[in-house]
Amino acid sequence: MTSRIRFVRSMVKGAAMANVPKHVDHFSKFSPSPLSMKQFLDFGSTNACERTSFGFLRQELPVRLSNIMKEINLLPARLLATPSVQLVQSWYIQSLMEILDFLDKSPDDQRTLVTFVEVLETIRNRHNDVVPTMAQGVIEYKDAFGQQDTVTEHNMQYFLDRFYTSRISIRMLINQHTLIFNGNTNRTHPDTIGCIDSMCDVPEVVRDAYESAKLMCEQYYLGAPELELRQMNANSIRQPIQISYIPSHLYHILFELFKNAMRATIENHEASRILPPIKVRVAVGEEDLSIKAGFGYGLPISRLYARYFQGDLQLYSMEGYSTDAVIHLKALSTDSVERLPVFNKTALRHYKLSLEAEDWCVPSKEPLDLTVFRMAK
Repeated sequence: MTSRIRFVRSMVKGAAMANVPKHVDHFSKFSPSPLSMKQFLDFGSTNACERTSFGFLRQELPVRLSNIMKEINLLPARLLATPSVQLVQSWYIQSLMEILDFLDKSPDDQRTLVTFVEVLETIRNRHNDVVPTMAQGVIEYKDAFGQQDTVTEHNMQYFLDRFYTSRISIRMLINQHTLIFNGNTNRTHPDTIGCIDSMCDVPEVVRDAYESAKLMCEQYYLGAPELELRQMNANSIRQPIQISYIPSHLYHILFELFKNAMRATIENHEASRILPPIKVRVAVGEEDLSIKAGFGYGLPISRLYARYFQGDLQLYSMEGYSTDAVIHLKALSTDSVERLPVFNKTALRHYKLSLEAEDWCVPSKEPLDLTVFRMAK
């Protein structure tokens, strides 16, 4: 009897897996629905209804998953065949199928709502290593087939930016639902709604990120540069600089910048007994907040975190001197709207990019022989 049940279950699972392309095609026809920081906050603080959130997520998560799964399939065949990318694909397929199981479930059944939270937590944990695993897949691909042409490199970077942004957005939805409806409250920060702090103390996050990076730096280099932090609130000189934001996102951005800034500072001043401090300026106006850290190099994913809610991370380098990193964030929760990738004809054209003739002059390695100079077109 047991073997028969296992056989039936495997048949059902096999049939479900066979329908994955059909489900992906269906849900990828819909565009993701970007939410603003204000919408996240308003829903979590005033009318947080678990049934409403359940109804939204069981439709929105398949859309976001399917849109990016369509783009995964556009990667070079040999990259798709790497063990790491195959593993990532299997995670996405499994997560999609688990969410689709709730499409025919009633939101009025409390057990369904409890199970949904458990499944979301399982999905979040399953995807914890998506970033390093996908990166490992690219390494496997390049190790096996060498450096790729400009077009392939462009397509892979275009995909990775969108893939990681999609992952950030999916985790955002999952975290909000599980934190709000699983009874987890942040007693240290009572203004926190889900993973959003409506009164996020930016200088405090700066100091936390600095201290963590400093500890790591001291363990490796036996020393670390000091922090020189200055802040300016254009709206009120005496008021602390606080905005509605996800502290963990800001911490990630700053930690990566501090980590690289400390390394650069120490390596560029090996002969000096005194290390120059890392200078950070935090300034907020009516609509924007900026954070400037000197001697930093930053990482691409930090930029994606900043851009996710319409911000940015820009690097300004001066050879032989330093690199300034400037983080721009939206100060108003109404302006902080999710920046989401969508699979459409425009995205498809990026993957079909072909090299065209250069329309700018390329400097020649050899000096021009003026005696045979001629103009041609």
